[in-house]
Amino acid sequence: MQTTFQITTSGQGLYEFTREVAHWLRGQGDGLLTLMVRHTSASLLIQENADPEVQADLLAYFQRLVPPTTDPSMQYLTHTYEGPDDMPGHIKAAMLPINLSIPVAAGQMRLGQWQGIYLFEHRDARHTRSVAAHFASD
Repeated sequence: MQTTFQITTSGQGLYEFTREVAHWLRGQGDGLLTLMVRHTSASLLIQENADPEVQADLLAYFQRLVPPTTDPSMQYLTHTYEGPDDMPGHIKAAMLPINLSIPVAAGQMRLGQWQGIYLFEHRDARHTRSVAAHFASD
C-alpha cells in the first residue's frame, strides 16, 4: 500500500502530520511503515508533540548551528544563487533523517505517548513538500 502526503509549509519550522498518517493506516494490520521526504532541503523527525517549545527550540538550535549564507561564518559556501537559506537547508537535510521506519500493529503506529511525525522545513519560503509512504503488512 502506498500514498503521498502533501505538506504545505510557510517557512522554516516543524509541521506535524501524524494524524494524516494515522488516518491512512486505519483498518490495516501489522507491518512496517516507511516514510521518505522527496526533497533535499527538508527532513523528517519523530519528536515530542506535547509541548510546542520543543519544536521552537529545535528550530532555534538548527538556525544557530547552520545560519544563512549571509552570516559571516558561512562565507566559505559557494552554492548561494538560490538564496541565503538554500545551502543551509541542504546541510540540515544532510544532518537529519529524510526517511523514517515505524512499526504498525493492528493499523496503529507504535509511537510513544508524546511522539509525533514532523516534516522539518529548512527553507524560508512557502513550499508544498511531498512525503512518500509505503506500508508493508506481514
